[in-house]
Amino acid sequence: MHVHSPAGWVRPGDRVTGVGRVLPIRGGARRSRPAARRPVSAPPAEVAGRAAVLRRLELDVTRRLDGLLSGDYLARAVGPGTEPAGARAYQPGDDARRIDWNLSARALAPHVRTTDADRELETWVVADRSASLDFGTARREKREVVLAALAAFGSLSVRAGNRFGVLVAGGEKLLRIPARSGPRALMAALAAVYDTPRRGSGPAAGADLAAALTRLHRTQQRRGQVIVLSDFLDRGDWSTALRRIALRHQVIAVPILDPRELELPPVGMLALVDPETGQRLHVQTNSPALRERYAAAAAARQEEIRRAVLRSGAEYLPLTTDRDWLVDIAAFVSSRRGGGRRPVESGAGR
Repeated sequence: MHVHSPAGWVRPGDRVTGVGRVLPIRGGARRSRPAARRPVSAPPAEVAGRAAVLRRLELDVTRRLDGLLSGDYLARAVGPGTEPAGARAYQPGDDARRIDWNLSARALAPHVRTTDADRELETWVVADRSASLDFGTARREKREVVLAALAAFGSLSVRAGNRFGVLVAGGEKLLRIPARSGPRALMAALAAVYDTPRRGSGPAAGADLAAALTRLHRTQQRRGQVIVLSDFLDRGDWSTALRRIALRHQVIAVPILDPRELELPPVGMLALVDPETGQRLHVQTNSPALRERYAAAAAARQEEIRRAVLRSGAEYLPLTTDRDWLVDIAAFVSSRRGGGRRPVESGAGR
């Protein structure tokens, strides 16, 4: 089973064998890597299949969101704005909190500050596509939840003409899809994430989650919204990068989790493979003590991720592979529009 195991749950005396560095290959046999060759166009049937999958996903998201949510804005509030635009004389009905007292004293008449209305919200999604996301034992794999959540948040963003961009991490290099508006831009972003290949190793240098957040912090100076889709098992210092980006933007952290990452089934000897390092362990899962330690270590790891997210100032929305991700997202967005500071957690990690 390909799983990113928590640390500290294997102890001396446990039946653990076969520790090594091997590439996890589905189907058992190891295959030699193909020789490098020039890229070729995808077969028409593959392209048509991808288009059908993305189209069904778009229709499912659009129809169900229309029934679950009303309104066009994903942000918690779309108000009069925060960027200064000037000042004008006070008029009856103006908000007294916007009175510029220094200017009023000089002009001998009350004046209020004016701002540019924040009618357009630029949303960026950091989509983690590292090898640990290529795992799932319930309804779907974690990478599928990343794609589905990207479609949901993208649909909420572009329906009012807002700009939507994506930064894909976890591969050979960071993939940046510029922020654009409209359904075509959303479909192009979904296609780019859908086409990311599966990996048998960890992210390349400078392409992990922490690097993606750092790059977004440096390049996106205008205030907006950032959504991070990941399992947050990245070994880099993503929490510091998340804290920095949350100082300027509204940030939603979306941990993706599979139930099997929280507990081991009692099925006898089980091979566990870390998909990013290739480390393999053969463990005796019939041992109740070992399963309890694994569950405790996994729960502690998820709690550490949750606390790191909340300490950074980001909002926390866990999604799992065994729940209806769209219902959880809709409940989260509804709670934000209702003025709630923190969303109600789904069943992830409980």
